[in-house]
Amino acid sequence: MQPEQPRVAIVSGAAGTVGAACARMLAQRGYRLALHYARRADAAEQVADACRALGAECLTVAGDLTSDADCRGVVESAFARWGRVDALANCAGTTVFLPMARIDEADDEAFLQVFQVNALGPFKMSRAAARRMEADSAIVNVSSIAGENGRGSSFAYVASKAALNALTLSLARSLAPKVRVNAVLPGMIDGRWMREGLGEASFERVRQDFSSLSALEKICQPEDIAQAIVWLLEPGSVVTGQLIRVDAGYTLGRDRNQSS
Repeated sequence: MQPEQPRVAIVSGAAGTVGAACARMLAQRGYRLALHYARRADAAEQVADACRALGAECLTVAGDLTSDADCRGVVESAFARWGRVDALANCAGTTVFLPMARIDEADDEAFLQVFQVNALGPFKMSRAAARRMEADSAIVNVSSIAGENGRGSSFAYVASKAALNALTLSLARSLAPKVRVNAVLPGMIDGRWMREGLGEASFERVRQDFSSLSALEKICQPEDIAQAIVWLLEPGSVVTGQLIRVDAGYTLGRDRNQSS
């Protein structure tokens, strides 16, 4: 009997904080990894090196997620290398930081760019991966609670994540029973993206506000989100079509009357 081959996972946006954390966790579980990046080649290679140090086989693949040809190229690179694709973590994302009170400043071109990366990109990646996936494969989309509560870094971001939530449900139906599709909906994450986008002073103010309203009185770390992603990608699960909040209890809220 031939030994079972390691599972192969594709991580889009692997140079980002959540993508990198997800890649490292998958490496620890013995996955072979195709790590996608858009522009930050050096950061992607650093993630790959960290995964190799954990014993994983890795390759890095550049691609524009708004391009169908590039999305297919990422998937085909993994398939050509290892002959299978078992898991896809759609971790790539973007935004523009524009307070919603400044609605007249919302730019059409920027709106469409955010939407293309955050909603159309995961669709194209999922469609490309599904062609190579066999039974007991899985896709996880990294969405946001912004897609449910309508609050976020910009109108474009909120709309794109709401679309991704709906897309997750449609993909779960259309790709069943072979492929499971779920989404993880993070709350505020402590990472480079938020710190650089908001600036340190604003980040700290938002962090305190978010923590004060969350049941667990804190915000999420990239590893918190990665843990949920990896759990949903593991074989043998019967979970599909779910939008799973990982937000430190922000949506739940705190009981102000509870004694400490």
